[in-house]
Amino acid sequence: MSFSALPKIGMGTFRLKGNDARDAVKSALSLGYRHIDTAQMYENEAEVGDGITSSGIPRREIFLTTKIWFDQLHASDLINSLHDSLARLKTDHVDLALIHWPSPSDEVPMKEYLGALRDAQREGLAEHIGISNFTCAQMDEAKEILGDTPIFTNQVEVHPFLANRKVVEHAQKLGITVTGYMPLAVGKVMEDETLQRIAGERNLSPAQVAIAWVASGGVVPIPSSTRPAHQKANLEALEVQLSAEEIRAIDELDCNERIANPDFAPAWD
Repeated sequence: MSFSALPKIGMGTFRLKGNDARDAVKSALSLGYRHIDTAQMYENEAEVGDGITSSGIPRREIFLTTKIWFDQLHASDLINSLHDSLARLKTDHVDLALIHWPSPSDEVPMKEYLGALRDAQREGLAEHIGISNFTCAQMDEAKEILGDTPIFTNQVEVHPFLANRKVVEHAQKLGITVTGYMPLAVGKVMEDETLQRIAGERNLSPAQVAIAWVASGGVVPIPSSTRPAHQKANLEALEVQLSAEEIRAIDELDCNERIANPDFAPAWD
């Protein structure tokens, strides 16, 4: 089965280790998730692979994403690191391979690592390729380098306190789907009064309201949760249709609060 589009929601695995990662992936798949997101830097690819294998769900029905860390961006390193990822994940390909962060200070030219990523795709190591944490200007550059090769997604931080509008709109204008990580702002959405109010009126959780809001903007949310009850609720949030008024109220929470902001990050838009 070849996926022509990203499944509408994914299971994020950032910060999940060992048995937690293994069990969370298996549980998510049993509940109906078909999109699992990991990365070399999470140091859980082997456990994610175990969770997939033990789920009993055929590999071809699962959309699997991993990300290449910025110390592996030289052409030969990139391909080798992807082979290592596949071995840990116990699969012969990923559905999506992403550049996790643009090369800090452009130490490795984008042309080199995106060229290598395209080679990996041609070799069948990845069905689709994409980027993560790229700015508007970097998306333009990537698009120019890759030409006819589609950029499947730009994965960036998106939650009610960081709508990341400029990047989301620019990506969508370029025909690039946006994947939104940390849609629950590492739990902060649970404490927000506006989200609590909307949740109370609709018999939902604030987390469900936040996920529904992310999805309403055409962004694919990838919440991370180890508890089956939360995973199920997150999945059900996709069926929630927020009113224009509710969306407007949540839009007003945007205060450019960025959680993932390491010292090697690009100059954000």
